[in-house]
Amino acid sequence: MIGALIIVFREVVEAGLVVGIVLAISQTIPHRLRYIFGGIAAGVCGAGLVAMFTGLIAVAMAGAGQEVFNAAILSLAVVMLTWHNVWMARHGRQMTDDLHAIGRQIRDGSKPLIALAVVVAVAVLREGSEIVLFLYGIIVSSGSSGLSIFIGGVFGLALGICVAFLTFRGLVAIPMRYLFRVTTLLISFIAAGMAVQAVAFLEQADLVTKLDGTVWDSSSILPDDGILGRVLHTLLGYTDQPTELQLLVYIATLATIFLLMKIFSPPPRPLRQAAAE
Repeated sequence: MIGALIIVFREVVEAGLVVGIVLAISQTIPHRLRYIFGGIAAGVCGAGLVAMFTGLIAVAMAGAGQEVFNAAILSLAVVMLTWHNVWMARHGRQMTDDLHAIGRQIRDGSKPLIALAVVVAVAVLREGSEIVLFLYGIIVSSGSSGLSIFIGGVFGLALGICVAFLTFRGLVAIPMRYLFRVTTLLISFIAAGMAVQAVAFLEQADLVTKLDGTVWDSSSILPDDGILGRVLHTLLGYTDQPTELQLLVYIATLATIFLLMKIFSPPPRPLRQAAAE
């Protein structure tokens, strides 16, 4: 539930910021709302199709290579979560500038109004598709019930919409860089936990047998099927009996994410320029 809340909240805030910027830069453009809300609807429908096909594939694989399928989905989720963090670290600032440029081009007539719908639809589809994949990954990796994931997702959706709306209206001054730093750190640990669970599925299928010795056994102190253990499992990837390979993969995943974010992060802006903005 907590993992679902964090991921849905982060993705909704990102999509909401795009929609908010588009609303702000298009205030003087007639009939803008029908295009913007049409783009939102198109993006939601696209994400729904992704959810439907993911569910159909999962059902088709039930009982026939289910462990391999789950490991593949978790691995894909880890790759996308890594890419997501790196992309935002690299292009988050540029995205705002590009949206303002599109707004100017629409106002001066060099771009059609449908460009607003396309920008919004792509943003909603991208974030919505990631939500679908990541939530499926959480269900597979943590064993959480569909109800708890749904409740967490609803809370994350509501909280994300509120934050995006209040920020757009100027009612709250939330330093987004700090919000994204915290959620980026949490998502990095969630990704590492998914990578560990992908290895666990492959070990269960006897496809991976190397480095299978248990590093520690804390099940008597903090079992991962208890309340606190489940929370730590979702947020940090905790397991009470990790194998050597699982621990290695966990550390390697975190190191890779943080290294890529460091490499691809843009240089800091000069103090004079930052103050002017």
